[in-house]
Amino acid sequence: MFVKLAYGLGQAAQSGGFDAAIGFVFFYYSAVLGLSGGLVGAALAVSLAFDAVVDPLVGSWSDNIKSRFGRRLPLMMLAAPLVAVAVGLLFSPPPGLGQAALFGWLAFTSVAARSAISLFNVPYIALGAEMASDYAERTSVVVYRAFAGIVAAVAITAIGYSLFFANGGLQRPDGYRGFGWSVAALLLACMTLCCWGVGRYAARLPQPEQVSERIWARLPGEVAEIFRNSSFRLLFISAVVLFTATGLNASLNNHAFVFVWRIKSELIQFISYAYLVGILLGVMGAPMLQKLMEKKNVVVFGFALLIANWLVIQGAMLAGLYLPLGHDALLPMQLNSFTAGIGSGFVLVAYPSMMADAADEHELLYGRRREGLYFAGLGFAQKAASGLGVMCAGLALDMIRFPKDFGRTVGAVLPHDMQARLVLIWGPIAAVFAVASLLILSAYRIDRARHKEIAMALGRTRSDPTPGSQDLQNPTR
Repeated sequence: MFVKLAYGLGQAAQSGGFDAAIGFVFFYYSAVLGLSGGLVGAALAVSLAFDAVVDPLVGSWSDNIKSRFGRRLPLMMLAAPLVAVAVGLLFSPPPGLGQAALFGWLAFTSVAARSAISLFNVPYIALGAEMASDYAERTSVVVYRAFAGIVAAVAITAIGYSLFFANGGLQRPDGYRGFGWSVAALLLACMTLCCWGVGRYAARLPQPEQVSERIWARLPGEVAEIFRNSSFRLLFISAVVLFTATGLNASLNNHAFVFVWRIKSELIQFISYAYLVGILLGVMGAPMLQKLMEKKNVVVFGFALLIANWLVIQGAMLAGLYLPLGHDALLPMQLNSFTAGIGSGFVLVAYPSMMADAADEHELLYGRRREGLYFAGLGFAQKAASGLGVMCAGLALDMIRFPKDFGRTVGAVLPHDMQARLVLIWGPIAAVFAVASLLILSAYRIDRARHKEIAMALGRTRSDPTPGSQDLQNPTR
């Protein structure tokens, strides 16, 4: 129990850090600082391009480290202070920068933040896959991780809207610097406690045989190897498409709430809380659903709730049937976000658990475990939410000709046709991405029976049992 709780704190780096902050980043640079939406999207897309290289490098590096701390912990300890510094700088551009310089600052700091998070998150998620080998127990580990991420996201949302962005502060630049460094301090504390709490356990996990070949020489072959597994390909591609949709939607949340539904910035936090409560229920409900259905079906159920969140109220607004404003819009937006949160909770639990099952299949097929690379792929897909999705959102703002300095005027009202185009991108277009992801995932074939066959076959080929789930029950052994 203690090891799981400590391990879960590490999820703050991704869920509580970049994921919770990216909506603020997009709004800050585009609506407050006046950077072109296309340039905001391009800067964050540059960081995504770096991720395409950094994630597999970190995954392979993590898979092949041998140390007295184990193969995952050294990179996590190195990354923790780097994440904190990069996130703080992301919200602290020097005053008076022009468009080109502001673009450069955003690109540089987002690359630094993403790279540091990859250095922590890839070995961290791979460690979670090693903590249990049972089909159901893996979901339990993911639940602890997801729950800690939700708590971190609630804390950061409350810090932002209650302390730094109250009374219209979301549209003023004054509070963003303090918010960024407060987030950085919270992340550093969570990551440090995680490393300390799992240290003894991580050091006792099996370590790889020494690999003499340099990482640059072996990495292309390793990446090609994991993509030969159809289960990995399906999970990876569907996740990239889905998280691009969630990134597109999340990046435009504040634009929609402020400029379409005209909700005061200090009230937006309550929409975020409804979403996070929904995630909590989804995370807690996913293991129970998994007892009744396969993991893939849990994901499908989650997709259905997300798609409903992106179509119902948005469709009613576009059809001219329903457009509550101000306080009247708060409860409908909360209910909508609560529904999306439940769906997200199902997906956040089931996807990593399915990826761990695919890593087992990979060992059976190719004779070597590649958790680091597998979860580098999942991490890259998740960060598409704050890369490809943000890039699409930025380009969309330019396409609808959203005024660059419009966000600084509290109470300003967009023309109705521009509101309609913003809502169309925010909801129905994101739903189209989700449907495409669902179609891709439909071909995934590892179910409970298939995983049992894989586990039995691996048991026959290993010289001794995998100690992951046994050690987890007795971390002091």
